[in-house]
Amino acid sequence: MAPKKQQKKTHKEKQPPILFDKTQAIISQVNKLLGGTVVTYFNNPRGSVCHDDVVALYELLQKIGRQKKIYLFLKSSGGNGQSSLRIVNLLRQYCDEVVALLPLECASAATMITLGADEIRMGPMAYLTSVDTSLTHSLSPIDRDNDRVSVSLDELNRVVKLWQAQGSDKSENPYQQLFQHVHPLVIGAVDRAESLSIMLCKELLAYHIKEEKTAEKIAATLNSKYPSHGYPILFEEAKRIGLKVNRLSPEINSLLLELTQLYSEMGQRATTDFDDTHAHGNEIINIWESTGVIVYYQQDKDWFYRTEERRWISLNDNSSWRRVAKVGRGTKVEKSILHIS
Repeated sequence: MAPKKQQKKTHKEKQPPILFDKTQAIISQVNKLLGGTVVTYFNNPRGSVCHDDVVALYELLQKIGRQKKIYLFLKSSGGNGQSSLRIVNLLRQYCDEVVALLPLECASAATMITLGADEIRMGPMAYLTSVDTSLTHSLSPIDRDNDRVSVSLDELNRVVKLWQAQGSDKSENPYQQLFQHVHPLVIGAVDRAESLSIMLCKELLAYHIKEEKTAEKIAATLNSKYPSHGYPILFEEAKRIGLKVNRLSPEINSLLLELTQLYSEMGQRATTDFDDTHAHGNEIINIWESTGVIVYYQQDKDWFYRTEERRWISLNDNSSWRRVAKVGRGTKVEKSILHIS
């Protein structure tokens, strides 16, 4: 059933703030302290590392040009690992050296990005995570809400190890019992995803680690050592793994935390309720920024509450990547939409 014609909007749609002048001022300070060029990447809690990020980053790099060294500020809870490889590959074409700056969380696919950096500088609250893969397959088991659940290779391996540790009948194959709950194609897909994750890690580390055994050891550790995907890998642990980590200076760390607060303000949900069944949502979820330019993805859509189904559906989706850039040496800025297919 199609939604009824929307009532005339009586409220102005709320918009998330674009704090370009404030963020640029902090980036300028960080550039001076580091003596180089900073590129920032921020995800709000609903954002993630994705393939479109590569095109957004390209817009920035075209603006700033080739640099000897790029300092990459990261704040993300993860996303697509293959996108991480593309991001690092693009960065490497525009600089000779990449230094990752981490004041807070840098998880999963974002951790993968740091593997491609020559150096990782971590603040007191910074952490990496494991990069083990879980996926939701079309044949995955169903939970109590009738939704497909995510399955990881580590979980499957632990079931098999538990079976063997309990001294079960050796004549029985544990996978025969497992197949009653998890489809064989799901197990195959998870195993393939795990192999892909290890391969991505090795490719990223190869940018600055020439010893193949060292890269293999780091990749294997990040993919299989930790019992939790979100286990926080802190400074000392990152060092033990074999990553080149150093402390982020207090001054730089403070500035990056201040920058994070501004990005968090930009990334807040801006919802306008017109009535009980109609609303409009605006939200900035991914942000890239460097000297003189910011590129961000903004979700921009109407919402209608379908009463008979008791759920919200989206209408009039105008979500897009948007760009704000300084023109010349003055204070004039130019706003545009990036059409990314």
